[in-house]
Amino acid sequence: MATVTFWGAREIARQVEREQESQHQQMASNGNAPILGKSSLGGTADLAGLPRLKFDWNQDFLHQDNYLESIPVSDDVLTSQVVETSKDGDSQPPLHWARLEFLTPVYCPMDSLVIGSRLDTEVNANACRLAFSGRLVERYDERQDNGRLKSYTKKEKVGRCCRLGDPYRRSDDNKLVRYEIFGTDLFKKETNMSQFVGLLIETDSGDVGSIQSSFGSSGKFRVHFPAGTGLKEGDSLYLRFKRYANDPRKAIHQDGTLPQARIGSRVDPPVKKKKKKNGSNYVDEQSSTKNAAVGEIEKLKGDILENGKSPMAIVSGLFTMADDISKHKGRKVVA
Repeated sequence: MATVTFWGAREIARQVEREQESQHQQMASNGNAPILGKSSLGGTADLAGLPRLKFDWNQDFLHQDNYLESIPVSDDVLTSQVVETSKDGDSQPPLHWARLEFLTPVYCPMDSLVIGSRLDTEVNANACRLAFSGRLVERYDERQDNGRLKSYTKKEKVGRCCRLGDPYRRSDDNKLVRYEIFGTDLFKKETNMSQFVGLLIETDSGDVGSIQSSFGSSGKFRVHFPAGTGLKEGDSLYLRFKRYANDPRKAIHQDGTLPQARIGSRVDPPVKKKKKKNGSNYVDEQSSTKNAAVGEIEKLKGDILENGKSPMAIVSGLFTMADDISKHKGRKVVA
């Protein structure tokens, strides 16, 4: 008697597809008619119609809770090539990798045919008790090999854009984009942001940026998009990653990459003009935001004035650790 754990239906489907494509090319190069079916037949497992596939310990496998009757259409698999169809048009269940754990030692020559039965089926019931069949392709020692299986789960955290950076006119398509935005609702206030710096952030439209730093002390963060983004305030931000089951560090892994940079020219807002009492116009230089920095009010201090405003505020995000704040003493700050 043995317990069975199934996994790898998506990955083995892709592997079968590659094997079939390779066979197709080989047959075509030899001038023979291509036969898209099972390859390298010979032996009891072959007579059962099982393909010869090598198990790759270095391959990543998406975790699945149980046996899959079919592969979800949303998965990145060419189902028309992978899922076989019988003569009557019914689709066959996808192939799986399976780990057999026997309660007592069993002699198992490699390449043997294994057949599993449903032991919970009534003996006198008019039903097929065959549950699965497969070919033995690899030895497995739980003490040595459990950590070698690279099974992962997909994770997703959703935040939103709370503030936009300066607007730019992208040079190659003349679109108005932002290269920097500020996000929230993705991390808690006490989260150590250093472990998330450099991770990729995605938008609904497919734009990809990376986390640059925290913004203030309330869990907000700064994101840079090298190709620009048309994001608006309130739009969703996605942090997608995967974690491996046997990773003691529970590290975050991402497969994506940042797009190539697409440069643009900054769009300056119109400079406000004020009138003097004599009617002449002058430009208020401090109203220009060309060299403006954006911060966040963390706390208000002092007694409330007659106009309902506070005389002092504590602001974060205006300067970096490398800035000499003394050089900015006396400059005007607009709330």
